[in-house]
Amino acid sequence: MNNMTQLTIDIKPSQIESGIVEAPFDEGLSMLVKNGLELISLPQNAQLRIQQGKGAYVSQNGNWVREGLIYTPKGKPKLVRNSPILLSAKEATQAHREGKEFYQPNTNILESSLVDSIDFPEENTEIPTNRFNSNTLMVYAFGGEKEAQAYGEFLKEAGITNIPIWAVDKNYVNKQTQPFARQLWFGGLDDDGSGLIGGSRLVDDDGRVRGVRLNSGEAGARKNSEPIKNSELYTPAQITSALTELGMPGLEKQILGQLKAQ
Repeated sequence: MNNMTQLTIDIKPSQIESGIVEAPFDEGLSMLVKNGLELISLPQNAQLRIQQGKGAYVSQNGNWVREGLIYTPKGKPKLVRNSPILLSAKEATQAHREGKEFYQPNTNILESSLVDSIDFPEENTEIPTNRFNSNTLMVYAFGGEKEAQAYGEFLKEAGITNIPIWAVDKNYVNKQTQPFARQLWFGGLDDDGSGLIGGSRLVDDDGRVRGVRLNSGEAGARKNSEPIKNSELYTPAQITSALTELGMPGLEKQILGQLKAQ
């Protein structure tokens, strides 16, 4: 790891503590884990921006989030809550460093990631900020109708009337022989208009990797905040990976179904 890589805790509010690392994705993710943080989700990131204000560093500057994109030849792109790259950060980072796509070799991990997913546009587009609460993608992205509306209003007050959505070119996707994954970049207000950038293959660059953790004594905040609820103790992909290593693949759907029923 580069000796210059370091974690900076730049947000210490009452409910969520957040830190930022500028490093290749795998190194940044490792730094977060070592310091007891988890990669931030879109709902949490939007919540922090509202909380800190439009001029805050977290608002003005984009960063990687835990969501990702799964692109399938001849199929619709899917935005997934837990990117399959999270379990193969080193492999994905190296693939991008070599100018290649990251093809998740474990199909069970891909399938478990798709359990919590939504269709993503097949081409670049824009979504008006005054329609966030009625747009299914925005409602999913930001954790609910109320949360999406709140973030849309935050952006309107910041002078942003539409946010861009960037996707990998459809013709390129269809030329691939198997599904591939891309990590989602949540654009900053200043440079990217708070866009959802699902077409970037730059996890090997020194990008910003932001993490979060709940402060002690704030367990109630997790229960009452939908964006924070989206941060799971164990992701579907992690459950699948563990079952595969134990020689019990194929049980994840039953386990996840039982957990959702509780």
